[in-house]
Amino acid sequence: MNLPLFHVKVCGVTTPADAAMVAAAGADAVGLNFVAGSPRAVNVAAAREVRASLPPGVLAVGVFAGMPAAEMLEVARAVGLDAIQLHGHLDWVGPATDPPSRCLELIGLPVIRAVRLEADGLGAARRWIAAAMAAGRGPDMVIVDAGVAQTAAGGVLGGTGHRVDWGALAREEPLPVPAALAGGLTPENVAAAIQATGTCGVDTASGVEDSPGRKNADLVGRFVAAARAALGNGG
Repeated sequence: MNLPLFHVKVCGVTTPADAAMVAAAGADAVGLNFVAGSPRAVNVAAAREVRASLPPGVLAVGVFAGMPAAEMLEVARAVGLDAIQLHGHLDWVGPATDPPSRCLELIGLPVIRAVRLEADGLGAARRWIAAAMAAGRGPDMVIVDAGVAQTAAGGVLGGTGHRVDWGALAREEPLPVPAALAGGLTPENVAAAIQATGTCGVDTASGVEDSPGRKNADLVGRFVAAARAALGNGG
């Protein structure tokens, strides 16, 4: 059985102090956003400082949308990323799209694929994963996020605070890889989200912030504690 890469991820971390705080709270992954136009975007120099503040055992995940694989790998090497998260569109032809072939192009690093619960459920996600596997390598994990317009720019593909329909997600057949939940998760609702969906992990950005890219220590601490308790891995 495939194991998830993380259980609790806090995305859009922009400062070393916030990264250290998130790790101390018990999160096992931190997201560094390299998507142009995002209010949480960081450059390589800032990301290196954030990465250096993380203790062993906490994953540094680079979040990208539509960037060529060679450029992602270059950033990963420069920063010391542990995994890459593809957050671009699944099947729209245009900017901020990550095609199924991207997984194989990123060989050597674990790949997390952000997918969306759409009108046809997880149909687009299943097609993308199947195509990636047919091309030679599927993602190691997915994150189910809230739906967005097909033409949305990369900078607004995540961290919107919009919530996934937990009931609809629970009715879906499981995907062939571990699946975490994102989208509008807060310290107040994360336990209910886990219980409703049976997810193996959770991911939040706006739900633990004072402002985009600035995390609140109290919110982070309560989010991680509630998520760990609901997931059954509080230690």
